Parts: sequence; structure tokens; C-alpha cells
Amino acid sequence: MLAFIKNIGRIFWRAWFYLLVLIPILIFFPILLLFTMSEKTYPQFFWIARNLWARPILFGMGFFPKFKREANIVKGKSYMLIANHTSMTDIMLMLVASKNPFVFVGKKELSKLPIFGFFYKRTCILVDRGSARSRKAVYDSAQERLKQGMSICIFPEGGVPKEDIVLDNFKDGAFRLAIEHQIPIVPMTFADNKQRFPYDVFKGSPGRMRVTIHPFMNTEDKEVADKKEMSEVARELIFKELTAYGIS
Repeated sequence: MLAFIKNIGRIFWRAWFYLLVLIPILIFFPILLLFTMSEKTYPQFFWIARNLWARPILFGMGFFPKFKREANIVKGKSYMLIANHTSMTDIMLMLVASKNPFVFVGKKELSKLPIFGFFYKRTCILVDRGSARSRKAVYDSAQERLKQGMSICIFPEGGVPKEDIVLDNFKDGAFRLAIEHQIPIVPMTFADNKQRFPYDVFKGSPGRMRVTIHPFMNTEDKEVADKKEMSEVARELIFKELTAYGIS
């Protein structure tokens, strides 16, 4: 009986998450629409997404980000942000982690979600992972955003890995872009998101969300041929940090 009551509670808790996702979008819909009509006003959209959407969702769910910063992101500079991918809350946590405006590269399927998907497809770079043509278009779009002085966020595992996989292999697209544009790579470890808010509707709980922002990976002396090696170094760095947090 106790397990049944807990499961019902988690279902309502999950429903509260989706309400927290949608309510700010509905409240600020006209402003968000205005700021997504031009790429020039994306920084204003990003500010709202970070402070009036991501933060209220995390705190409203009882999630409390705790940052360990081994390097600091400099205002006005472009970066390639990467992290392990384990939960829907990775999006919100990444927004809180960086004050610098950045653009997500994300899967096309999310654009089909009601309301959220409307702004998702207007502000993110969408990728159909089964299409080589789509991946090429993503690469071109990311280049344009970097030229505009934005940062880019890519979860290099290419999706959320299966439950029994701590950290999947990294694809090298993020590293190629970073090398070609000579921007630093910012590896981050999200330690608790899978435990806090997994895809299993009957699991999860409020609590802290630990984030390590690792020393940046310099690309100034790198060539495109080094992208695979850099991806392996970044993956090993994040894997070791997960192990240090007791996640295996």
C-alpha cells in the first residue's frame, strides 16, 4: 500500500514538472514570440529562458544546483558546452550553468511537443540523427551562430543512453566545430540528474544537483584530425568525475 501511495505521489510530482515547463511559456508567450522573431534578440530570449523558465522549474521541483567551478566562463566569449546526458532536466541545468547566451543542438522530435516545441524549433538547431543531410545542415547552422558570437551546447552522447550505461561513447561533431572555430570546449559533469529525474515515471526525488565545470579544453593548437582524441579525453574526464561521485 505504501509503495502504491508513493507511486501516485510521483505521478502528481511529474505532472507538476510539466506544468512548470508550460506555465512560464504561456505567461510570457507574447514576449517570447517577439524575441524569437529575429536572431538579434536571441540574448533577450535566452535571459528569460534562463531566469524565468529554467530556474523556476528546478527550484519548483525541489532541485538545488550545486556548482564546483574549476574554470570560469568569461562574459561575451564563445564556447562549446558539453555534458553527459541523462534527463530532461539537463536542459534547465545547462541554462543555469552558463550566463553566456548559447544555442542548443537538439533532437528534432522535441519540436513536436505542444507549446514548448513551438519555441524549441525557433531557437534551437534541430537534428534528425538518422539523416546525413540533416547533420550537415546542423553543422552549417552552428557555424553561423558561432560567427554571431554565440556559444553552442551539444550533448555529445547523441541522446540519453540506456539505463544501465553510465556514459555512452561521444560523437565528435562538437569537437570538430570547436576546433574549426578555435573556441574552448567546456566539459561539464551532471552528477545527479538521472537520480533526481529519470525517464522512469516511478523514480526520482527532490534534492541537490551537483555540477562540475571542468578546466576548459584549448583548441588553439588543435587540428580537425584531433577531434576524436579530444572527444575521448573529454569523455574520460567526465567518466572519472562520475566515478568520484560514486556513480557507476
